[in-house]
Amino acid sequence: MKSQLLAATAVALIGLGALGVAQAQPSAQKPTPAQAKTFIEEAEAQLEALSLYVAKSAWVRATYITEDTQWLEAKAVGEEKELATQLAMQAARYDGVEVDPVTARKLKLLKLYLTLPAPDRAGAAAELARLESRLDSTYSTGKFSHKGATITLNDAEEIMRESRDPAELKAVWEGWRTVSPPMRDDYAQLVALANEGSEGLGYKDAGALWRDKYDMNPDAFAGEADRLWSQVEPFYKNLHCYVRARLNDRYGDAVQPRTGPIRADLTGNMWAQSWGNIYDVVAPADVRSSYDLDELLVKAGYDPTRMVKTGEAFYSSLGLAQLPQTFWERSMITRPEDREVVCHASAWNLDGKDDIRIKMCTRVNGEDFFTVHHELGHNYYQRAYADQPYLFKGGANDGFHEAIGDFAALSSLTPTYLQQIGLLETAPGEAEDIPFLLKTALDKIAFLPFGLMVDKWRWQVFSGEVTPETYNDAWWALRTQYQGITPPGDRPADAFDPGAKYHIPGNTPYMRYFLAHIYQFQFHQAACAQAGWQGPLHRCSVYDQAEMGAKFNTMMEMGQSRPWPDALEAFTGQRQTDASAVAAYFAPLNTWLTEQNRGEQCGW
Repeated sequence: MKSQLLAATAVALIGLGALGVAQAQPSAQKPTPAQAKTFIEEAEAQLEALSLYVAKSAWVRATYITEDTQWLEAKAVGEEKELATQLAMQAARYDGVEVDPVTARKLKLLKLYLTLPAPDRAGAAAELARLESRLDSTYSTGKFSHKGATITLNDAEEIMRESRDPAELKAVWEGWRTVSPPMRDDYAQLVALANEGSEGLGYKDAGALWRDKYDMNPDAFAGEADRLWSQVEPFYKNLHCYVRARLNDRYGDAVQPRTGPIRADLTGNMWAQSWGNIYDVVAPADVRSSYDLDELLVKAGYDPTRMVKTGEAFYSSLGLAQLPQTFWERSMITRPEDREVVCHASAWNLDGKDDIRIKMCTRVNGEDFFTVHHELGHNYYQRAYADQPYLFKGGANDGFHEAIGDFAALSSLTPTYLQQIGLLETAPGEAEDIPFLLKTALDKIAFLPFGLMVDKWRWQVFSGEVTPETYNDAWWALRTQYQGITPPGDRPADAFDPGAKYHIPGNTPYMRYFLAHIYQFQFHQAACAQAGWQGPLHRCSVYDQAEMGAKFNTMMEMGQSRPWPDALEAFTGQRQTDASAVAAYFAPLNTWLTEQNRGEQCGW
């Protein structure tokens, strides 16, 4: 949830006109396998040649938002979209040709290259790129008035994190959502263009194209997402029930009733997607944590750069090479004071080789300590598959890309790891397992239904089931259905609350985060077994496990050259996504929650 992986990253500053486009000439004869191979090699080379131009333009706009940089990025992205759209259309000419497996996979990936494909007509790619850039920048420069001051999203998130005043929380929650209504018309136009482009590639809509990226039938993937949710839903409802009761204890029936949905602004997070910031409200009454990671980091004199250095040291302990010097010279680790930037944390590889960077407005706290480990996971994954052909430079699926860093961050959360790196003198004993697991579940388990419903909403939007007039109502229907969350008050008629979440105006598919919250535990369980860990799964740290790290890197080096079950099997020995590791990790907490919830009316 904290990264935006740039799809286009590689070699030379060249405009579309200088490249030309490999033309698939009409022919009465069926194309041959040799022609298909030649076409895909030429197409791959053209996309790689353009990608550095696109990546550099995107980086400059994200780290220096002006009208000019928005124009430059839109121009670059428009050229890439136009080229990729034409190539994808041409790739369809080779459907049914009996080509070798590598060529077949590349042809499929070429058709899926763009998240939002443009229609194959003059001006459409440029218009779609302008809409994307404008939506992203509207979000990133959003501000609103609070107590006589103009505040940014960063400021608002700090209030949501720290305040326990329901009136203030409601005001800030609603204030941030005044930024998004102007996005709605642009978003509706973007959906129409993306659907038209997707239909030109043979998909019924853009949602079907998104779901086709998981090496299975698009409808089958929707069913797979529901299957995984069914594995974790009972635990989520157990956690929801407990948290709602504690919020009721704190605020009373007038603010948070003891039954029904939870008020979204009371969860400590602007989107109620993670609840760890209200641990102080819901902490067990009979046992307290003996440490606070925020306090440990401050006491130890950490600054943002040291946070990133510590993350690098974790990956180095797995036997992976240190980050290049250019990473430190070119990354944006803190928020600049002199310009507008996109603060949403993300990891980048601009040239497809060694120019890896992160972009964060890093703060010294436990949340960003986790985020650093997560973002660096993207960078190490990008570097691992750097020697793959251009179309194979990507995660086995996008859920893998998010899970790599989250897997590492699972270790970074443990008191075992904090002791290993000197932040704790002694790791607490078993008595503190419930506080630790509760803190972790407030972020990891609370996120799962949100991770699922964001793209369920978009799939409905792309299919036409949800129209611009019903965007907001449909959003809240799904949030209530899956999360048991409700807004703090009636929403205005012009509200566009989906636009208040970065990944909607940023057009980043969200199912990757839901999958990552399953994969990371699957990876963690396999890694701990390989490391010979004998204790509870939630206490395992894989820090300094170079042999395991070598096997993990072998999986990462595959990139997306093979279907994701092959990559999963290479590291875990399993070929199916499975949430049973989530249950194993949190088993003691689930038992404890069940006991705490006796007599409560769970559900909503």
